[in-house]
Amino acid sequence: MQTDFAPNRKTFDYKDTGPAFGSKEEHELFEKNQLGIIQQYEKIFPDNYAERTVVIVPSLTLDMEILSKIKGAIHYEERLLCLLMLLRLPRTKVIYISSMPLSDVIIDYYLHLLQGITGNHARQRLTMLSCYDLSRKPLTEKILERPRLIERIKKLIDDKSSTHLTCYNITPLEKSLAVKLDIPLFGTDPSMFYEGSKSGARKTFRACGIDMPDGDEDLKTKEDIAKSLARLKRKDPALRKAVVKMNDGFSGDGNAIYRYPELKIDDALEKNILSTLSDNLRTVAKDVSQELFFEKFSEMEGIVEEFLEGDEKMSPSVQCVIGTKNKIEIPSTHDQLLGGDDGQIFLGAIFPADKQYATELAEIGNKVALYLSQKGVLGRFAIDFISVRQPDGAWKHFAIEINLRKGGTTHPYMMIQFLANGKYNAEDGEYITASGNKRYYFASDNVQDPKYIGLTPNDLIDIAMFHGVMYDGSSQEGVVFHLIGALSEFGKLGLVCIGSTPERAKEFYDRTLRILDFECG
Repeated sequence: MQTDFAPNRKTFDYKDTGPAFGSKEEHELFEKNQLGIIQQYEKIFPDNYAERTVVIVPSLTLDMEILSKIKGAIHYEERLLCLLMLLRLPRTKVIYISSMPLSDVIIDYYLHLLQGITGNHARQRLTMLSCYDLSRKPLTEKILERPRLIERIKKLIDDKSSTHLTCYNITPLEKSLAVKLDIPLFGTDPSMFYEGSKSGARKTFRACGIDMPDGDEDLKTKEDIAKSLARLKRKDPALRKAVVKMNDGFSGDGNAIYRYPELKIDDALEKNILSTLSDNLRTVAKDVSQELFFEKFSEMEGIVEEFLEGDEKMSPSVQCVIGTKNKIEIPSTHDQLLGGDDGQIFLGAIFPADKQYATELAEIGNKVALYLSQKGVLGRFAIDFISVRQPDGAWKHFAIEINLRKGGTTHPYMMIQFLANGKYNAEDGEYITASGNKRYYFASDNVQDPKYIGLTPNDLIDIAMFHGVMYDGSSQEGVVFHLIGALSEFGKLGLVCIGSTPERAKEFYDRTLRILDFECG
């Protein structure tokens, strides 16, 4: 049988004439395209009926060796599925790229949450693309390795002037992808990465006159760490613990706790701390060895700071959005839920933060946002705090880090924002829905139990509907699930439990756990 084969013709002839990765030309094209995001933010973002296309790349472009220690990390790409709620805007198109295809059951679940839009109408404006690649590389790297996929994305873009790219975090990989797609990126140029590192954040807090734990930044070696630990101990002989943090750690997995042994505070203190450092340092992530910790610390550099003690402590955060140098928003405050032996691991969040100090957090956030906006920072970021109640009953807030990216409090807030169509009032620390009602939520993306292993997305939705905990658009209360894809293999999922009072939101959370335990018992 003869085959008609044309050796001089290809289904796809790709010639990458774009600038080299990390080159001056790439940076110049990126800067040129970024002018477009300012115009979009001012004219398109506020207009619910404007035509736009949003390209969503939920890549966790972080240290892969550390990220691999998080169970079901590949499924964290599902956290930005909250942005499918943009499809409630009738002229918005969404292009969502993932490492592996996402289940239609999960996509249908999110589209079911849309208010005033049919699933069919939304589906026509949604394109789901996949790399079909389960490797440990960041999703953005996988896309860059697939020129045909990049070309498919470009062909789906009707108007570049109303299209932008949004990502979980931004590195040179995301910058390069934005240039190849020839569209702007809503976020900060990764050349400013240092501003969002642990060391850079301490310098920003110092410049803004904001309280922070005593410590040192720009450390690299074990000797640097020992020197800082010795300085802190000499300054406060009663100090029992200190925290050692990698500059680019996330969710507490780049942290370690140092417990001071009984040592004389003399000229040999630094030497003695160094010689016993391994005996008294414990990594927060149980699967991260000391050897790996120090290797990564040397690569990233990092900080040492005192471990703040207190009979009553909270871990609040404030989210900020810089749209332009003159346009700053404070969309939310949270009280974060931290776990682990020393409270270093992010588990979830309560929204809004306690009214006793929510407005103070907003004021600090605004001050930092104004400072960073003058440096060219753009997009969404968060500031984390440790807050300690003082003897007079007031709270003192110590800023501990800046995350120039989306984080654990981003997707829960986006869900309530899209579902309730309301606004957080930073002046009084309340969230008011479009219908004038207050709403609160209790959220976690670390609900995990071996009993849940084997539950499929279909099973979860059946259980939620049968027991009446699914989010109800008419009452604007109920439970929204995420990380659904991680449930069957890892017994892990996320919940955003929305209620008319903080107590009711927490009751939705507790009730859902009881239901899952009952169904899997």
